[in-house]
Amino acid sequence: MRWSAAVCCAILRRNEGDGGTLMKIYWIKAQAPLRVLALAKHLGVDAQFIEMDLMAGAMKTPDYARLNPNMKAPMLVDGDLVLWEASAIMAHLCIKVGSDMWPARNPAEQVEVLRWLSWSDGHWSPAVAPFYFEYIVKSTFGMGPPDTESLKARVADFDRYAAVLDAHLADCTFAACGRLTIADFQLASMASYWRESHMPMERFTNVVRWLDELKRVPAWANPWPIQR
Repeated sequence: MRWSAAVCCAILRRNEGDGGTLMKIYWIKAQAPLRVLALAKHLGVDAQFIEMDLMAGAMKTPDYARLNPNMKAPMLVDGDLVLWEASAIMAHLCIKVGSDMWPARNPAEQVEVLRWLSWSDGHWSPAVAPFYFEYIVKSTFGMGPPDTESLKARVADFDRYAAVLDAHLADCTFAACGRLTIADFQLASMASYWRESHMPMERFTNVVRWLDELKRVPAWANPWPIQR
């Protein structure tokens, strides 16, 4: 179920009162929470998953904003630790369960994963986000039809960075370290919707192959918590 603003405030206060014995992950149905939820499910993390009522302003309440001044999701509360930003949350979850999807004990591999996390934030995400927004976000929130004309100006950037990723994946099954890492989940979170978003991805066959293979990971194919 989706939690109202009042209920979310009560949960946040109770968390402070009981010492936060059970990790809590606050989420909405969007691409940044998607990668965190997929990872948590993949790793079998024991947590309470709290869906925020975006339209009711659940993330703009004083209690939520005090913990996350961005007033966005995802957010993790683990005892006294409060984390926002999906990459940081994913790294914490891996450390928590001892998963090398974030290579906490290998500095060289950390650098490799960080390179692709940074590239995703700085280049790939801005290149794919306009397509995702026009076809997925607008549809989800009833914001009207996609502005297909505006997307024509976005194709050059998309092609530029898709070519970089495609060349990298020519000889790689995964983005970094020769195995599944949080870099894959970060890079794929919006691009996985390339067909629904009408991204011009067809000629980047290595990227398409990589995205299709990721969908074989059950938690990635179905990341959302079971609604009660």
